[in-house]
Amino acid sequence: MVRFIGLVWVILIALTNLHARAAGAARPNLIVILADDLGYGDLGCYGQRRIRTPRLDRMAAEGVRFTQFYAGATVCAPSRSVLMQGLHTGHCRVRGNAGRKNPLAQSLRPDDMTVARALKDAGYATGLVGKWGLGDVGDAEPGLPRRHGFESFFGYLSQLHAHNDYPSFLWRNEERVPLPNRMLREDPSGAGVSTNKAVYSPDLITAEALAFIRQQHEKPFFLCFTPTLPHANNEAGTNGMEIPQRGPYATADWPAPQRGHAAMIDRLDQDVGRILDLLDEKGIGNNTLVVFTSDNGPHREGGNNPDFNDSNGPLRGIKRDLYEGGIRVPFIARWPGMIPAGKVSDVVGWFPDFFPTAMSLAGAPCPAGLDGVDLTPVLTGKGPGPDRGPLYWEFHEGGFKQAVRDGWWKAVRRSRKLPVELFDLSNDPGEAHDIAADHPAEVARLTALFSSLRVDSPDWPVIAGE
Repeated sequence: MVRFIGLVWVILIALTNLHARAAGAARPNLIVILADDLGYGDLGCYGQRRIRTPRLDRMAAEGVRFTQFYAGATVCAPSRSVLMQGLHTGHCRVRGNAGRKNPLAQSLRPDDMTVARALKDAGYATGLVGKWGLGDVGDAEPGLPRRHGFESFFGYLSQLHAHNDYPSFLWRNEERVPLPNRMLREDPSGAGVSTNKAVYSPDLITAEALAFIRQQHEKPFFLCFTPTLPHANNEAGTNGMEIPQRGPYATADWPAPQRGHAAMIDRLDQDVGRILDLLDEKGIGNNTLVVFTSDNGPHREGGNNPDFNDSNGPLRGIKRDLYEGGIRVPFIARWPGMIPAGKVSDVVGWFPDFFPTAMSLAGAPCPAGLDGVDLTPVLTGKGPGPDRGPLYWEFHEGGFKQAVRDGWWKAVRRSRKLPVELFDLSNDPGEAHDIAADHPAEVARLTALFSSLRVDSPDWPVIAGE
């Protein structure tokens, strides 16, 4: 049966490729730009008043800005697994940041289907530039990017390595690329602190993304651009907001980490602008869907204080919380001529939606059983918001935590020892008022979803009593 299903998939892909060749440029290029720890309130178009983001604000003015879009998780590795697999954290492979404890638990496996593999099978050139976090050399080799559909890769394999913006090496595919940064201390992953700060890795990563577009612009491509900005170097303590120049914030009367954090967002904004400008220069802007988002909410690491510039906006919580501030993120999509300019959408969306949306736009078959829906009608303005079921998240650090959103209802369980909290997001997006005592039937219904929406994972066991 497995071989038969595989044969059917091959036939479907072959027919899709024939259709695509006939359709020529009808299939758009696809670019995902995934910021690292950028908060809902960190961009001007989402209410930020002190950090300037003119290119991202312009991108929103040229396309659509979602106000109720969610990351896959509240930390990076599981969120990226959700994005790649189209499965939420109750179903996907990687459900947490395993770190050094169990590298294979933070690795995709050979039989995991990813959107990159499906797009490659459909005839797209595929490239990943930046932070991966779902496989590494050694014990986690099954999760290496080129084993999951990416034809080329440049950047960081390990999330710990990606803390360091001045590393002694980066990866090109499975080969180390040495850099002239000297390390005061460096663990085997490449995490550490540079003493000379000679080469800033975000500059190399952006240059590689631009090179990929130049190389592939004459055929359909999928670029996953995952910069490390504005993540902190956790190993550098309170000096973790590493950036060579603080630009317009160099003389701001702010604490040094806040100047660094703002400068990182400023640099990220400029890099997005460089990508958009190159697309237009190559004449492919009108045939390229670019989406910009973040892997989770804002961080309190490397000396950064997310309250200083109101990084979570009107929302409660930050990275590692399942309240809105930890999982609701910016989401901007630009596709001139196809996405109406200046649109603001309150349609609920989340990371699992990218896989089915990408396959729809590619004119390719979509694997069954995904947790997302096709957002193409919403993006293009040619249809209403999709019918969807509940949204689910789980988190495995510091005990087992869960959240579910169904309609306007949001339930959060911070521990199975604590009562379930209930919020009505229609009038309380900041989750200031727990109304569980007033709606016991809804609490019971949503609590049942905590079990029905997930399957157990041997890599991410739920410990009794958590």
